[in-house]
Amino acid sequence: MTTSLACPAACAVPTDVLRRFDRPGPRYTSYPTADRFVEAFGPEDLRQALLQRRHGGAGQALPLSLYVHIPFCESLCYYCACNKIITKRHEKAGPYLDYLAREVDLYVAMLGEGQQVWQLHLGGGSPTFLNDEELGRLMGLLRRRFALAPGGEYAIEIDPRTVDATRLQHLARLGFNRLSFGVQDFDPAVQKAVHRVQPYAQVEQLVHSARGLGFESINVDLIYGLPLQTPASFAQTLEQVVQLRPERIALYGYAHLPERFKPQRRIHAGQLPDGAARLAMLGAALARFEAAGYVYVGMDHFALPSDALAVAKRQGRLHRNFQGYSTQPDCDLVALGVSGIGKIGASYTQNAKTMEQYCDLLDQGTLPVVRGLALTRDDLLRRSVIMALMCQGALQFEAIELAWLIDFHQYFAAELAQLQALQDDGLVQVDAQGLQVTATGWYLVRAVAMVFDRYVQADRTRARFSRIL
Repeated sequence: MTTSLACPAACAVPTDVLRRFDRPGPRYTSYPTADRFVEAFGPEDLRQALLQRRHGGAGQALPLSLYVHIPFCESLCYYCACNKIITKRHEKAGPYLDYLAREVDLYVAMLGEGQQVWQLHLGGGSPTFLNDEELGRLMGLLRRRFALAPGGEYAIEIDPRTVDATRLQHLARLGFNRLSFGVQDFDPAVQKAVHRVQPYAQVEQLVHSARGLGFESINVDLIYGLPLQTPASFAQTLEQVVQLRPERIALYGYAHLPERFKPQRRIHAGQLPDGAARLAMLGAALARFEAAGYVYVGMDHFALPSDALAVAKRQGRLHRNFQGYSTQPDCDLVALGVSGIGKIGASYTQNAKTMEQYCDLLDQGTLPVVRGLALTRDDLLRRSVIMALMCQGALQFEAIELAWLIDFHQYFAAELAQLQALQDDGLVQVDAQGLQVTATGWYLVRAVAMVFDRYVQADRTRARFSRIL
């Protein structure tokens, strides 16, 4: 059975199929997903996982990634579902960095000094809320306590309204080699409706400056389904993004969940595009990016053929983690800061979501973990299946059987029966040897993965998730 995937922009998906599968579902940046974490998992459980990594040969061999959450933003974007603190008081950053240093000390005490790091991501919030001195202080801390490997991926999320060419130069000096610009949409009316005004010319100049400074990869984030967006207005944004020619593009569908995310209550539901318009925008984006030479990496990621993400896709080395698709192999992830989600061995963790609780736990000398999950053997098995689908779009039953000592057809009898309906819709091809996601099915790979999600199958109430399309 072949494992190649055609770009879905080249195929037609029946409207009734799209409509039937346009429903909530996990994004599978992890399995089990973060909504399954439990408060019974706490600092002591994480401590044991860290010590096991340090003293267990197999665990210690796993690469290490770092994620640092900077929660501060100067202004509120109405669509945002991230954990953030809206403030113009920049003096809050210094004490927060003090607490990050305490958290790093606790990790290093258990992991050991100088652990090698291949991937670093600063997210938020807005990491560029920090001034140049504060960013230098943070990077100095990380370099002192960890060994940042030459040739690693060191990325930072950029709010274009908070940087200029001089600041980009400072980021390059600090060692960042990848930038992610939060664009969302270039239409002035849409920007005003979501309270994020940043003219195209401003972003264009920053991208030009970043290229001159030698950044290896530039990513642009876009969102379709925002208020006042139309297929015509979004098509103009697509043209402008193609002109910028970033190495990577992340395209997300807006999930309107005002009951969960308070800022979204400022968005007028009547201004949101309907389902047909959303599908039109998605289809136009897929077609336009393909025409511009981008590789459809999967679900929400596009990359130029020469980019490491596209190369990993071609070579079957694609992975998925809490930041989305990645070129890095299965890493342990140390997540620092408020609400950070990490992975150590066979466990997931999440830090306190409020600054008060985060600081209070660190004041007590305790890792600020408030919930997490110790994965069972079934979780690990299903994670391997789901990630193979999300990253390679294929399963070889024998490989799973040899790795996990199961009979695939027996263990997943109920799931294979469910796949028949997806096969009838042309989303998958199943034979005795394995499962292949079709070009059509790559649009809807989350729906295929959900078949193997034991938690979703047991709980059909999925309103907590974003929509598949």
